[in-house]
Amino acid sequence: MASTDTYSRLFAQYARNTRWETLPPATVHEVKRRIIDSIGVAIAAFDEDAPVAARAYAQDYAYRGNSRAATVWGTAARVNPEVAAFASGLMVRYLDFNDTYLSQEPLHPSDLIPGLMALAEWAGKGPKELIPAIAAGYEISMNLCDAASLRAHQWDHVNYIGIAEAAGAGRLLGLSQEATEQAISIAIVPHAAMRQTRAGELSMWKGAAAANSARHGIFGALLAAKGMTGPFQPFEGEMGFFHQLLGGTPFKNEALKSLQNMAPPTRISDAYIKFWPVEYHAQSAVEAALQVRKAIGGGDGIRQVRIDTFKASYEIIAKDPEKWAPKTRETADHSLQYIVAVALLDGQVTQESYTPAMLADPRVASLLQRTKLAEDDDLTRGYPEGIPNRIGVVTSEGREVAKEVRYPLGHARNPMSDAALEQKFLANVGRRFTEAQARTVLDLAWRLEEQPDVSGLVRAIRITKGGAATRRKAT
Repeated sequence: MASTDTYSRLFAQYARNTRWETLPPATVHEVKRRIIDSIGVAIAAFDEDAPVAARAYAQDYAYRGNSRAATVWGTAARVNPEVAAFASGLMVRYLDFNDTYLSQEPLHPSDLIPGLMALAEWAGKGPKELIPAIAAGYEISMNLCDAASLRAHQWDHVNYIGIAEAAGAGRLLGLSQEATEQAISIAIVPHAAMRQTRAGELSMWKGAAAANSARHGIFGALLAAKGMTGPFQPFEGEMGFFHQLLGGTPFKNEALKSLQNMAPPTRISDAYIKFWPVEYHAQSAVEAALQVRKAIGGGDGIRQVRIDTFKASYEIIAKDPEKWAPKTRETADHSLQYIVAVALLDGQVTQESYTPAMLADPRVASLLQRTKLAEDDDLTRGYPEGIPNRIGVVTSEGREVAKEVRYPLGHARNPMSDAALEQKFLANVGRRFTEAQARTVLDLAWRLEEQPDVSGLVRAIRITKGGAATRRKAT
């Protein structure tokens, strides 16, 4: 079958052209950083309701005996790579604590990692094949975020994960260019994800959508490997991606230059590692709120709060009425006003900031009633180069204090050090890993390219230490 279209051909060519021998050392290092971060946030989410449900689903398909399989992170359950991609991927995404890239379209590019690791384990592929696949997936998905906005047309950003996952999976399995193109088509045409996932009161599916898209990418590659072909012209066709998801407008080709030039992947360094477990547009708001809290000497005595934010932040995490009184964790970590209120009152935002008790805390409700929020044109002009939020308060004594932050810790303009990354990891796994186990995982991940395969790392993240029981019931 002939090549499907210009863009599926481009993505397949780029993924196939990405090789261990030509990877920049900085890219290899960043891939290992993202694997460490992904494992940490996944283990931190282990006891939450949606991860528990996903693992229960996966357990129904567990293999017996020595069949080749992929492991669901944190468990001994060995399943097919699609099921592992979904269950492990949901854990990575669930707390909204994995890395982020913001451009015409926002994305969490590390959503690619669990599925590609599952496929590598199942197929017996080594780290020197896995790392290039991840790097290529980052390059493709982040360039797509620069090339067009799905959100502007009411479609979900996770569609870009499916494209990049299929391309990376084709690279990992050693598929031909044509077969990789078919994998991309199979991943995207039947599985376009709607933006309704992130509208109104948010459900558990908010944390599952990217994992599902990655699962489709793995599914597409496995089918293509057996000779299955996908729909012709998935992007350029008369009822394809451009027509259906982008209002008839193709990608901006200038945003795809590094792919067209077959340049070694480096875009992973442009993705931001989160310091706080909140939707990324609120990262700087947390830092600004904490600066205000410090300046006024604590969280008491606040008469009024003012939040000035930028257009994308307002539209994604502020405008819905549900954001003023969130009932679910998923809505709360996507509520700018709730996040700011918690930061001002408690001096921190953690996983525990979203428990049922916190969602019902009268202190938070009272402060939200005294909060005003507005989109600011100057802050909008500062995005996406920065993440500008301004938080101001008036104290009970009439004192006015305001702080603005544009580059929160972990942003590409304010990167997180390896030491800080390790501290985040250790804090995230502390409930479930012993100190010795955590250090073993870090050592294996930092030396990943020295391992014969990924099975040692996957075994090392199996949970043996008891942890907190599930903290909340499904809402």
